[in-house]
Amino acid sequence: MLDGFETTVSPSYRLFGLVDTSVDTYSPHADRTKWLLSAPGMVYLQVPPEVIRAAVRLESWSTTPAVGDGSWSGAEEVEVELPGGELAVETIDGGQWEIPLVLPSAGSYGMRWQWVFNRERGPFTSPLAGSREPLLMPAGHEEKMDGTDQYCLIQIWRTAAR
Repeated sequence: MLDGFETTVSPSYRLFGLVDTSVDTYSPHADRTKWLLSAPGMVYLQVPPEVIRAAVRLESWSTTPAVGDGSWSGAEEVEVELPGGELAVETIDGGQWEIPLVLPSAGSYGMRWQWVFNRERGPFTSPLAGSREPLLMPAGHEEKMDGTDQYCLIQIWRTAAR
């Protein structure tokens, strides 16, 4: 692991994202049946309407990190182009705030997003288009919640140029 950073996010419109500060952001026209919505320079996570605050841990890696043990409510991976290599967290209502996470350079990155919901604050319903299913809330990440509704681990690593 090269670097790590933790923050708390208040999602708006059932979204929060990680964006490259050199890109003009917009709401990507993506498949709303998937948790992650991505476009060049940005990745957004759809969150349940019940999530008011989410604890987020971002990690920068030199290689693809091993999948850790532990149960998660969900996980997805995407590859995204980060043309500037400087990141910010973004919400629709809150705008962007830069984060001090160090990436080796601009370019293509893999991102693994894993999340779990606070069992003490549930139930949570799926934000995905066409689904209003109750979500799984496995145990094991309670200490990372810190009074929030959701904990999200985002791991980022440089991928080979195509």
